[in-house]
Amino acid sequence: MIGSSLARAARNRLAGYARRLLRGATPPPRNKHLWSIGIYTGASPLTLAADPTIPCPVLTREQVTDVPASFVADPFLVRAGGTWQMFFEVLNRRNGRGEIGLATSDDLVHWHYRQIVLAEPFHLSYPHVFEWEGDHWMIPETHKTRTVRLYRATHYPLEWRLVHTLMSGERFADSTLFRHADRWWLFTETSPVMKHDTLRLYSADDLTGRWTEHPSSPIVAGDAHTARPAGRVVATSRGLLRFAQDCAPRYGLSVNAFEITQLTADTYEERPVGDNHFDVRLEPHGPAETLMTITHLRLPPGLAGQHERGWAAIAGQLAARLAATAGPPLLSPRRGAGSMCD
Repeated sequence: MIGSSLARAARNRLAGYARRLLRGATPPPRNKHLWSIGIYTGASPLTLAADPTIPCPVLTREQVTDVPASFVADPFLVRAGGTWQMFFEVLNRRNGRGEIGLATSDDLVHWHYRQIVLAEPFHLSYPHVFEWEGDHWMIPETHKTRTVRLYRATHYPLEWRLVHTLMSGERFADSTLFRHADRWWLFTETSPVMKHDTLRLYSADDLTGRWTEHPSSPIVAGDAHTARPAGRVVATSRGLLRFAQDCAPRYGLSVNAFEITQLTADTYEERPVGDNHFDVRLEPHGPAETLMTITHLRLPPGLAGQHERGWAAIAGQLAARLAATAGPPLLSPRRGAGSMCD
């Protein structure tokens, strides 16, 4: 009797779900974390605050028009042809997968959502876009395929094609590429059980050449506070900055900064910016929010003067309580520690 009642209830639920699909309805969001995207500015990558001239957030899931979006996250910012292009993850709740979206702006303030520019039969996120030798390239996160995949724009910024698989065999998460000393380098998080606590470093002479793991890798092992990449490696007049998501006790709690003090084919050293990495971290505007990634860009001279600050950072953040007013710096060294940046 109980079994037949349960079976009848299950059939009714399936029938209702089928009716909603036939009517074109989409399932409710699968992820309760409603991420959105905000922009902060500052005199350096380590002194960022909300800008009173820029609304916060600048982009939410409601602005996505071509797929039903659960959230937008993992933004990467590029400037080309006098226009800002923002590439970011859109979680498509119709299929439950991340896809890569595009929005554009002339002034960093007003953003126009364009469309999904890359979708695959597996989850995509963290679209690390960069320019090299006249072309635009993208390395999105594709950890479910256990590969690091390189795409090239065939019609920038709208069309992309897979051209090479850089590495395979691990659950590569948030792979972050940068150029240093005439060599390519790549940070990636590889915890096999998604604890966000293992950071590995690879390098190659050529972008599509043979990638080898650094002798000091893993750079971080067993520390979810400092392992998972949180955006581009930033070059300053005094060296390189690495940013890491603080994923303990929960994913995307804040962003921590590290200065890379030595990087060669044989050696790697870094230090937290400040006396303690918990004292130097980018945090959002309130206890109900968290940050997951932040991508920095030096502002062009005219725009830097307009916003009275030399750097911009675009951040994926939890949309629970987004402040629209300027506040104290979001990322600054501990008093007495000093800043390494311009």
